[in-house]
Amino acid sequence: MASHRRPKQPSRTRVTVLTTAAAAAVALSANVANAAPSEKPSKDEVKAKVDKLYEEAEKATEKLDGAKEKQEKLQKEISSLQDNVARGQEDLNTLRDGLGSMASAQYRTGGIDPSVALFLSSDPDSYLDKASAMDQLSAQQVESLKKVQEKQRSLAQQRSEASEKLKDLADTRTELAKKKKEVQGKLGEAQRLLNSLTAKEKAALAAKEQERATRATERVNLGSSKGSGRAGSAFAAAQGAIGSPYVYGASGPSSFDCSGLTSWAYAQAGVSIPRTSEAQANYGTRIYSQSALQVGDLVIFYGDFHHVGLYAGNGQVLHAPHTGAVVRYEAIGNMPFQFGVRI
Repeated sequence: MASHRRPKQPSRTRVTVLTTAAAAAVALSANVANAAPSEKPSKDEVKAKVDKLYEEAEKATEKLDGAKEKQEKLQKEISSLQDNVARGQEDLNTLRDGLGSMASAQYRTGGIDPSVALFLSSDPDSYLDKASAMDQLSAQQVESLKKVQEKQRSLAQQRSEASEKLKDLADTRTELAKKKKEVQGKLGEAQRLLNSLTAKEKAALAAKEQERATRATERVNLGSSKGSGRAGSAFAAAQGAIGSPYVYGASGPSSFDCSGLTSWAYAQAGVSIPRTSEAQANYGTRIYSQSALQVGDLVIFYGDFHHVGLYAGNGQVLHAPHTGAVVRYEAIGNMPFQFGVRI
């Protein structure tokens, strides 16, 4: 006869564990189902982040421009020093050759005591002429030795100076590469953000930018002031660059960054001003009242002076804004005004 056994009932502990696990699984599923998908930033948020990145890139760009300017200056100074050293070495070789010729001539004539030479001479007058020549030769030797020593000291100093400048140049090139990498990094990040926008969002932002530029142009035309003197000529040159693209490190004639535009414009008017916005801020007479600005004055923005434009009249500035934009008019109030500079 078959035996029948009751099936073994699960333990109370096992039931509790299984129940808890099932409840956790149900809760997790509910949380996943109810979780809101990560929100994509709006076009305005992207625009704000991009503008911030452009500002940071421009700060680095001005440092880059300064390093480039320093590099060019050092290269010219080093080239001049090396030319001077080469010419000085030729002069030194000539002095040494002359000194060697005199020493050889003196050796050939002998070096006996003058009184003995006079006693032995059959022609005292002839001897006295020779003795006078020997005294003159000795004086020339002394003078030549002095010249050789002076030339050696000068060459040593110039070589030392050239060596220091070469070291400075190497450091400047390292800084240049660092700043260039920093600019490219900021611009790359900005581009990635812009690429995240839809075509419709990009078109909306572009239309807004165009509207701002159009309003600024209308206000400039309403003021219709052309400026005078060199400042007026510089402003006219900058007007001819309207529509040219912003390119970091560029100073014309077909592309510009902010200080590249202002330095190029003044160069067209026959005036040389520094290359960077920070240096330009400290170059002329500062004008702290916007109402006192005249067309063609430099206009400095931001506390660290990393942006500059040209006053266009009627509360507007003509400038190269940032990567992705072109040379255009813009209201001064769109950026933190610091002061104007009259060149």
